[in-house]
Amino acid sequence: MSTTENDPRTGAEGREPTGAGGREPTEEELRSAYEAEIKKIRVEHVLLEDILTLVNLGMRRTGLAAGTEDERDPGQVRMAIESVRALLPLLEQTAPKQVGQIRDALSQLQLAFVKIGGQAAPAGGEGGAGGTREEPAKPDGAEGARPGATGTEEPVAPKPGEPGPAQRSGRLWVPGQ
Repeated sequence: MSTTENDPRTGAEGREPTGAGGREPTEEELRSAYEAEIKKIRVEHVLLEDILTLVNLGMRRTGLAAGTEDERDPGQVRMAIESVRALLPLLEQTAPKQVGQIRDALSQLQLAFVKIGGQAAPAGGEGGAGGTREEPAKPDGAEGARPGATGTEEPVAPKPGEPGPAQRSGRLWVPGQ
């Protein structure tokens, strides 16, 4: 960030603060100014700022705005969406008046994600966009093993057309649902 208005090391007009007698401030003076600023900050303000930053950065990573085409990164957009979704319950507790606007912004981000060809994480283990998702590595000896043959059972895959465990839990975002 290039703004200096909230930086305790600079004055209100971006000038370096001066200590007594017009000299450079001491380390102790800088620390004291920094601590005075920290005392004013509330966690809910930082939470709201972080959520807004995630939404804005996610939207930028869609590459849909003029001049951002080369920044397109569906993985980053997905991470921004999931991060905001994870933080929303906290925001509902601390800043309920802001939740409606954040949900609207999140919806716009989700629509932009779908527009650029991003897809929600598949529930049944199918590949993502274009089927390029790699399968997770199986533990040694798990190749071809029957479920229940070892002490570590893998979850049974849902039948075609049925929601997977992530969808059933309600925590998976699926476009159109």
